[in-house]
Amino acid sequence: LHSLRYLHMAVSEPGLGIPQYLVMGYLDGIPFMRYDSERGRVEPLTQAGMGLPGAGTQFHGSLSNLPAGLHTVQWDYGCELLSDGNVRGSDRYGYDGQDFISFDLGSGSFVAADRAAQVTKMRWDAEGFVAEHLTNYLGQTCVDELRRFVGYGRKALERK
Repeated sequence: LHSLRYLHMAVSEPGLGIPQYLVMGYLDGIPFMRYDSERGRVEPLTQAGMGLPGAGTQFHGSLSNLPAGLHTVQWDYGCELLSDGNVRGSDRYGYDGQDFISFDLGSGSFVAADRAAQVTKMRWDAEGFVAEHLTNYLGQTCVDELRRFVGYGRKALERK
């Protein structure tokens, strides 16, 4: 029925026109917000994005963990509100274009893509709060945001 996804990408060696950090937000597959480290602020791309808290403000993130050399880190997460009222959510991390680790809301578990990711999986499984946070975010907070953004878009259409 509706979906909300965010894609974050960090580059260890930004270049001309390539920001070190980029975030794109997608509402039902349509870009509705963006942030990049060159512009330094959240920018709404549609009427739905106008309701973003902090639109036009700075985003603060740390890129200090990227190793030397050219590398990329990707983070893709979001939720879908299905027509039957059920929620589907996922949280995925990648490194240099390859899958690293993911979290599935339905199973409440992490899936490591390789041996290096197994270390992260074991740490996150042992800590417990990472899965709890993702379950709460993907199952409730994300769905609340999704409903709010869909409402902003609907109100904008009704005004026209």
